[in-house]
Amino acid sequence: MLGGAFSSSPGGKGANQAVAARRAGAEVVFVTAVGDDDLGRKALEGYRREGIDVSFAKVVPGAASGVALIYVGESGENMIGVASGANLKLGPEDIEALPDSLLRPGDVLLVSLEVPLDTAIRALERGKAAGTLNVLNPAPAPSGEPAQIARLLASVDLITPNRGEAAAIAREPSVDSTILEPIVRRLIDLGPARVVVTLGAKGCLVATRDGLRETLDPPKVEAVDTVGAGDVFNGALAVALAEGRPILEAARWACAAAALAVTRPGAQDASPTRSEIDRLASGCR
Repeated sequence: MLGGAFSSSPGGKGANQAVAARRAGAEVVFVTAVGDDDLGRKALEGYRREGIDVSFAKVVPGAASGVALIYVGESGENMIGVASGANLKLGPEDIEALPDSLLRPGDVLLVSLEVPLDTAIRALERGKAAGTLNVLNPAPAPSGEPAQIARLLASVDLITPNRGEAAAIAREPSVDSTILEPIVRRLIDLGPARVVVTLGAKGCLVATRDGLRETLDPPKVEAVDTVGAGDVFNGALAVALAEGRPILEAARWACAAAALAVTRPGAQDASPTRSEIDRLASGCR
């Protein structure tokens, strides 16, 4: 396939979410693993410039840092291939070694799945025991055995899949508007009390165990590049929840953040600042 220009920029689901949360106003500690290569060193330098605490980042000798190759179509939609590298070297034992003081009651623990599933499970279990609000962005969709998925979701307070990830976790072959509600009910039955399904240009569906169901329309923007938009949504959502905002208000604010992100190329580079999110969100009420 012949295409257009090539560009290189910092990314990675956890990194994108950490940067998004930091720019949205949170204090962020990023637990990750990078290789002892040039990409890893540049990544850590970049996180520090953003004001992110990487005291607990793991540098893996002899490993390559994770890399993604992303194709972006004319409409801004994308397809991504990932070479996980050092991400797969972040193990449950690394989570076990984290000090208790890192996980505080009332903090938000945001977990994604570009690390081993057992690592994510241990992080969520430690967070639950410590009293954190556990948010799981199940991306890429987990492919473990049912018992392992059940253990993953048992410690989750809020899950934020896209439509495809929601269908995969609920073990549905596909998802459309007619079966989204049963999928949401299934996710809630598996453990999380709240579900936010991201719907791309159609915003998001917010659902709770007590019966709330509401679809939030995003601000209307011209999409340039959708890479990292879900990560920006999750980072901003975590910030709003950490501030104690109700779930609908938090999701609406996160929609505004993601809408801003798709108007710009790149992943971390596209993350908006708090003032930018506030301006767009205030015009959407």
